[in-house]
Amino acid sequence: MPGVSARGLSLEERRQLAVNLTRVLSLYRSILDAYIIEFFTDNLWGTLPCSWQEALDGLNPPQLATQLLGMPGEGEVLRYRSVWPLTLLALKSTACALAFTRTPKFQAPSEFRENPSQSSRLKAPFRKHVRPKKQHEIRRLGELVKKLSDLTGCTQVVDVGSGQGHLSRFMSLGLGLKVKSIEGDQRLVERAQHLDQELLQTLGKEEKRNPQVVQMHSHRSPHHVAQWVDPRTLCEEVLLPLETSPQGEARLLLTGLHACGDLSVALLRHFSSCPEVVALASVGCCYMKLSDPGGYPLSQWVAALPGYELSYRLREGACHALEEYAERLQKAGPGLRTHCYRAALETVIRHVQPKLRRPGVQGIPRVHELKIEEYVQRGLQRVGLDPQLPLNLAALQAHQAQENRVVAFFSLALLLAPLVETLILLDRLLFLQEQGFHSELLPIFSPELSPRNLVLVATKRPLGQAFSVLETEDTAAL
Repeated sequence: MPGVSARGLSLEERRQLAVNLTRVLSLYRSILDAYIIEFFTDNLWGTLPCSWQEALDGLNPPQLATQLLGMPGEGEVLRYRSVWPLTLLALKSTACALAFTRTPKFQAPSEFRENPSQSSRLKAPFRKHVRPKKQHEIRRLGELVKKLSDLTGCTQVVDVGSGQGHLSRFMSLGLGLKVKSIEGDQRLVERAQHLDQELLQTLGKEEKRNPQVVQMHSHRSPHHVAQWVDPRTLCEEVLLPLETSPQGEARLLLTGLHACGDLSVALLRHFSSCPEVVALASVGCCYMKLSDPGGYPLSQWVAALPGYELSYRLREGACHALEEYAERLQKAGPGLRTHCYRAALETVIRHVQPKLRRPGVQGIPRVHELKIEEYVQRGLQRVGLDPQLPLNLAALQAHQAQENRVVAFFSLALLLAPLVETLILLDRLLFLQEQGFHSELLPIFSPELSPRNLVLVATKRPLGQAFSVLETEDTAAL
């Protein structure tokens, strides 16, 4: 999906973009605030303008992917079935024009072309126990952190919310950085330490087999710490150096790979408040978990704009994977009917228990193979209701006949969702800029593999032309 590059925008351009985003989100808030499982109970289709209904009604999923979401597709589906109203065309154009692009600037051959499970640009020891998505992420973010560390003269990298330590392990044993790894879950810390030892043993065996080859950066593993980072206060452990430089000072780089909710905000606050932190490379996620107030807005500019408020539902929607759903639309598989089935189930639940609204339904396997009445019976059982209740089969089948409408409405919301993420990330850029710091957003992951792929890079001093090196990609295996 096309969009505006976040790179190199002036302060005035960032402010104007925030103004435009809040205006557009206010106009279409009803679509973004809607829950797709209430499609029938709240007559969501009826809330759309009649001209929109006419344009979207009957479009098949591949046509929605190409004509509405702007994804590449076959030539024959690119022709509009009917003349679209200007308001719908304006919505599509505006959504594309105002969202930050998630397409990486540097395009290289796919690292999974030869094997979909093994990155060709990550050495085998670092791929063990790591799924393809994570292989891609740790390699790309690790490379960027190494370059940023070199540019800013950092003495230590602090990986906050490090989980099982895959990123920390790659940065230390693969790239030679001094890394402290901070994770709040003691079990994950112990797992990370176990994986460190396993990798060290593997590297040691490789050295014995081939002693002529210089192995991984003297095998210095990351230093793992079990520590909860409170987003409301500064954490001394984050700032505590492993060792100081010969000049006697610590220069820290903070990073977080999909730092959840307020954790990404905590990284920003540590960066802005602590002189020893000279650089930041943070990829956020789980925007619905941001504190309100506290996590958003951060900047004075956005906080002063009318309509800046983002409800839980809007922030949750911003975490959806547009590219992944568009691919599902293009394949037009039966799995797309899940939203329709769940919305039909909601009508039955409301009829039986009017006060029970949007209950969580534990995953029902192989939904696409079930008749709608079978799905409803299993769903009733999962929410504690009698699965043998008499069902109005005619009503359920009428709901199923509107499957494409459900998909179309969800696609509309998905078209707008990147605007919410753009506003949240733009607010962080403005927050840093208001304090005199230098910050940019770069798409570094393939959005098809990792939808939350924009890394916030911040420095205390300008990098000038040297910043462009962060956008390049190393092609050799690491």
